[in-house]
Amino acid sequence: MPFNNYFDKQFELRYFEMNELGLATPAIMLALLEETAADHCYSIDHSLFDLFKKNIGWVLFSGVLQMDRYPNYKEKITIRTWLSSYSTIKGYRENLIFDEDRNIIGRAKGLWVFFDIEKRRPTPIFHEIKEKWSSFNESSIDINIKSKINAVEDTDYKGHFQVNRFDTDMNKHVNNIRYLQWVIESIPEAIVNTHFLHRIDGRFIAEAQFGDTVTSLTKELETKNAFQHTIKVKGSDKVCATATTIWKAY
Repeated sequence: MPFNNYFDKQFELRYFEMNELGLATPAIMLALLEETAADHCYSIDHSLFDLFKKNIGWVLFSGVLQMDRYPNYKEKITIRTWLSSYSTIKGYRENLIFDEDRNIIGRAKGLWVFFDIEKRRPTPIFHEIKEKWSSFNESSIDINIKSKINAVEDTDYKGHFQVNRFDTDMNKHVNNIRYLQWVIESIPEAIVNTHFLHRIDGRFIAEAQFGDTVTSLTKELETKNAFQHTIKVKGSDKVCATATTIWKAY
C-alpha cells in the first residue's frame, strides 16, 4: 500500500475497556476506530473540532465491523485506516486491526458522509481533504455495505431505551456506538455470556432525538447465532437503524 495513503494509530488496551473476561468490548473497538478516524482528520489540519466550528461534520451512514478475536488487557494493537474511494459528498473508510505480531484480528468499513450540521444535509467534501488524504482502491473487507437490511417485522426479543443527552455527539446525532449497545442489550443473555460478537453490519436511516424512547427489536435468523435488528422510535413507524449480527462461541 502506498506509504502516504494510510494512517496508523497504536493503542494499549486499558482496564476500563475490558469485559469480565479481560477482553475489549465491541463498543470499545468502535470507539478506537472512531478515535483513529478523528486522528486521521487531525493529521491533515481538519480536526473534527475545526470542522464543527464551520458547522460541518462526518456522519456514518452504513458500516461493518468484523472481529476474529478481541484484544486482551494491556495488549498493544495498531489500527490502520485509509480511504478507498470518494464521491462529491461521501467516502469509504477502510480499517485493519493488527495485533503486536502484525496478525489481522479485525476489519471494518464505513460509508461516511460530509454533513452540514446546521442545514441537516450532505455537503461537498473540501478539495483539500481529498487531496491530503488521497485514496487507495483496496477494500479491507468484502461486504457490500450499501445493500439494504430490512427492518424486523416479527420480533423474538426487545428492549426499550431513553435517548439521553450524553447519547448524542457534537453533530447532535445519536452516536453510532450507542446503537451497537442497544442492539447488544436485546440479544439473549445465554448468547452474550458464552459468545462474542463476530460481525455487525449496520445501516443508519433516520435520527433519534434527545428525549425519544427507542425500541430495540431482535429476531433470530435461520443461521445459528445470527440475528436481525431494528432500532425504532417507540410509538411510531420511524426506523432509525437496521443491522445483522453474527456471534461465535468463545
